[in-house]
Amino acid sequence: MGKNQKNINLIIAGTIGLDDVETPFGRVRGVLGGSGVYSAVAASFFAKCGLISIAGTDLSETYRNLLIRKGINLEGVVYHGKTFRWSGSYKFDMNEAQTLKTELNSLVSFNPSLPEKYKQADYLLLANIDPSHQLKILSQMKASSFVAVDTMNYWINSKKAELLKVFRKADLIVINEGEARALFDTPNLIKAGKRILALGPAYVAIKKGEHGALLFSKNSFFSAPGYPLEEVKDPTGAGDSFAGGLMGYLSKTGNTAESNIRKAVIYGSAIASCCAEEFSLEYSKNITLRNIKERFHVCNQIRKF
Repeated sequence: MGKNQKNINLIIAGTIGLDDVETPFGRVRGVLGGSGVYSAVAASFFAKCGLISIAGTDLSETYRNLLIRKGINLEGVVYHGKTFRWSGSYKFDMNEAQTLKTELNSLVSFNPSLPEKYKQADYLLLANIDPSHQLKILSQMKASSFVAVDTMNYWINSKKAELLKVFRKADLIVINEGEARALFDTPNLIKAGKRILALGPAYVAIKKGEHGALLFSKNSFFSAPGYPLEEVKDPTGAGDSFAGGLMGYLSKTGNTAESNIRKAVIYGSAIASCCAEEFSLEYSKNITLRNIKERFHVCNQIRKF
């Protein structure tokens, strides 16, 4: 394995998008977004990563350079047609967006093919994207990679059988509380977590927005607090940032013991809270790893008694 290959130990697959977002605190148009982008930017605070995605030829050089400056390798990104676009709004209940418009555009023709240097990575995050794409990417990675998978209600409702195939090949499932309930049609998150574990993953992290996250394993349970925010401007991408920060920390430390995964969950929550304080990726211009560590320590103090 060459020097460049060793530097890319985390691969993230997800969408690149242009978002129109409106919240009670403002609105933005045509800003950079997508599950792959948010996850990769969050991971970049800890480790170099490679991104697998598709964007349109209309994606600006400014946005490409933003990702490159974060140390994100774009050799796994192809460019064709128009970039995926999403339009959504939030009311004062900021836990769930109302989708106003979705334009799949270049995503319709996406056929993921991994550069050789990506295939040997030790960590893979399959962020929210079509399960059929997730399966294609999995088939190209080495068998020993630590695999985390995220998803959304749309895939649970439209491609559940394929999604469960992906889950059975994963080490860690990252899912929000609404999706966990919908997956097995149960209001109880403990039951949902145990049923996901029964599919084969070693760990399940259920995101609870501003209230933190739950981590399940075969023999234990961990409740992680959310960082207390007084102001939330835009929660778009916070869940993706949680997953990216979590996997970035695991990649940096090279340790998938449960005690370290618990720490990674807290780091994921800390980065997600930073993301929610600003629109799009504006937060990433103003914070450093030191700021994230400060929030990690606050969360650590919250859960002591």
